Amino acid sequence: MIGIIDYGMGNIFSVRKALERMEIPYFVSGIREDLIEADGYILPGVGAFKDAMQNLHADSLADFIKAEAAKGKPILGICLGMQLLFDESEENGRTKGLGLLKGKVGKLPTKIPDGRQKVPHMGWNVLNIQNESFLINGLDGKHAYFVHSFYVRADRPKTVLASTNYGVEVPAVVGSGNVYGTQFHPEKSSTAGLAILKRFAEKVKEGANA
Repeated sequence: MIGIIDYGMGNIFSVRKALERMEIPYFVSGIREDLIEADGYILPGVGAFKDAMQNLHADSLADFIKAEAAKGKPILGICLGMQLLFDESEENGRTKGLGLLKGKVGKLPTKIPDGRQKVPHMGWNVLNIQNESFLINGLDGKHAYFVHSFYVRADRPKTVLASTNYGVEVPAVVGSGNVYGTQFHPEKSSTAGLAILKRFAEKVKEGANA
């Protein structure tokens, strides 16, 4: 069973609908005592990094997520939720993240070598596989739907499973151990995005049955 972590800043409705279409069992909660019953977690996110971390700390969820990750339970961060998995962000001043993955979050550049680009990065962009993973097999060259102004600068290249280009190379899918993330919205990314959600759900089920 997947637990969707509700900390007041997630795109929960669209994630729920995607899971329901694929008949993937889930529940939504922001209470530790409920969430601990889950076999894996989705950490959604829309908004500012600092506000998100404040909410996670206020609800005692930051330490909970780190403890559950240490137990080996699979975790999938989506958009801002992916960024929260890393060490820190420069958004609105330096803010520490969950530190489950190594790297920092910075603002997308508006000035690029061949001119200027709009920020936020909004719309469909192509996925380029960088490192093999069950999560993204067969998805090289597929498109996903992005909406973001900040991006991850990962310390470890092997953490970046797939990237996309938007003036800079943007980590689009990350993963290490049992911790995964997508910068794009898989629930809004048609076949490729739904494939990632389905594969993550299968990973959660495997862990529950182990």
